[in-house]
Amino acid sequence: MTRRCMHRVMQSFIIHMPGDAKRAPNAEALLNTLSNAQIVDAVIGKKVLEHGALTPLPGNLHAPRYPFTLSAGEVGCFLSHRACWQKIVDEDLDYALIAEDDLSITPDLWAEAMDLVETHATADTFIRLPAKHRETPAQMVADRTRAKLFLPKVIGLQTVCQVVGKNAAKRLLKVTEELDRPVDTFLQMHWITQQPIHTILPNGVSEITEALGGSTIQKKATSNKILREINRAVYRARVSLRPQRP
Repeated sequence: MTRRCMHRVMQSFIIHMPGDAKRAPNAEALLNTLSNAQIVDAVIGKKVLEHGALTPLPGNLHAPRYPFTLSAGEVGCFLSHRACWQKIVDEDLDYALIAEDDLSITPDLWAEAMDLVETHATADTFIRLPAKHRETPAQMVADRTRAKLFLPKVIGLQTVCQVVGKNAAKRLLKVTEELDRPVDTFLQMHWITQQPIHTILPNGVSEITEALGGSTIQKKATSNKILREINRAVYRARVSLRPQRP
């Protein structure tokens, strides 16, 4: 990752479901907080599936096999992020920030994270700003007083906030014309995407999902939770066997 030579105000895209009254105030707050921000309407996965516009594959498009069926909410979430990647390409942005509408920001740490972004982001960038501190560095890139930019060994889950470059967006669009797993799970697969993913922690990011009425990605109750957890653990173990390397 190299220092940018030209300054350009970063565009921000906020994924928000039209008509979601519980999340609308936070989306509005993010419009007034994030750099050059605009709302991107979230894709309604249920409608996509009902209209036959997309048929998710049963977890077998890539290895390791994903052991669960994609829900309508997960389809909508994935397609919403793809819509943002497409906007980055179509608008010829060097890079842009993509946020979900349950993002909350602590200003002082956020300022450090954004300074790292401004200094190091390029068109080839994908930088995660996760709410959970669960990633272990494979390589340190840069730091500020508290915030650190690093290449994680295993890429974390969830997609509340990230900075995506134009070339990275093109790569991701090319390999996601078919879907067989959730977007955050897919992004872990750097050996498929050929996209290095960096992380900034701590970063001032948190999720206020429960305060906003809970997740918009609803999962059906399963009669065998133990089996589900076993399958999840096995899948994650297989992903961890393919760490990112400097």
